[in-house]
Amino acid sequence: MDNMSSILFTPINIGELNLKNRIIVAPCTRCRASKGRIPNDMMAKYYSDRATAGLIITEATSISPMAVGYPDTPGIWSNEQIQGWEKIVSTVHRAGGKIILQLWHVGRVSDPFYLDGKLPVAPSPIAAEGHVSLLRPKSNFVTPRELHISEIPGLIETYKQAASNAKDAGFDGVEIHGANGYLIDQFLEDSINKRTDIYGGPIENRAKFMLEVTDAVIEVFGSGRVGMHLSPPCDKYSKGDSNPLETFTYIAKELSRRKIAFILARESIGPKYIGDKLKKEFGGTYIANQGLTRDTAEKIIENGNADAVAFGSLFIANPDLPERFKLNSQLNEPDKNTFYMGGNKGYNDYQKLK
Repeated sequence: MDNMSSILFTPINIGELNLKNRIIVAPCTRCRASKGRIPNDMMAKYYSDRATAGLIITEATSISPMAVGYPDTPGIWSNEQIQGWEKIVSTVHRAGGKIILQLWHVGRVSDPFYLDGKLPVAPSPIAAEGHVSLLRPKSNFVTPRELHISEIPGLIETYKQAASNAKDAGFDGVEIHGANGYLIDQFLEDSINKRTDIYGGPIENRAKFMLEVTDAVIEVFGSGRVGMHLSPPCDKYSKGDSNPLETFTYIAKELSRRKIAFILARESIGPKYIGDKLKKEFGGTYIANQGLTRDTAEKIIENGNADAVAFGSLFIANPDLPERFKLNSQLNEPDKNTFYMGGNKGYNDYQKLK
């Protein structure tokens, strides 16, 4: 297949979003927001430089002050944050791009240092494995406070308000962060969720929080502008789930019933890959992500296991990635040392082809 007729460059409708190609910017935390977790002009350049993608999914964006777990990540709860995002969205739109916001609550993957001295919250009082993100000296995760059942409706309302704020900022839609060991994923995985109420136990209960958040966000944007981010390997900040296939096929079926725009799943192709099964159960647009190259991305779409593909570190280092794919030109190498360090180095200084 020649470069110009590559399936990666064919348009696709994802829910209500009409995309010019199937190459998507995966959400990547970059820790570049200004004081008050306010999006800034440096971020506007970063995102607008990637507007040749079919769709940009922003970095994970905290829905409230209690949702944060990293330094200088942006939020979507204050007027100043909404205004900062509004400037970014209009810059991307002027550059011909489409952009959606990723809604994020880290749950137990935080520390009182980031939460004004408060304990992080989680479905159960079980500490995450590993160390608090970017906190020095290194510090183990604390045991979180178990959410009382009476708090959960308010938390769902916080997701809904964050979606409403994203709509006010002009975003084309939102992606709910249900992956990578953060709050929604903590409810899903039976190694983390030990609740004995209606939010714990069988998968129907453990998925309840995710699905109620989804329903609330759909009320704001409509199902055709809402996506879900999943990580079937259950390999971040956790011991995983005892039956990922059962857990994630149930979720795929339930999200299918809600007719959301897409599922994006972070999962490498290998012996434990279940993306093909999830795509079949979901029936809607399925976006593959993790460790893909141009060639493997083409193949996974051609063989029917995905409809579109998302790139993280390759887009960090190559703002003009679609053009480079089109010309089959050499790619810049991402500098992992600058992923989270703040400032412009390793952010807006990667060279474009022209």
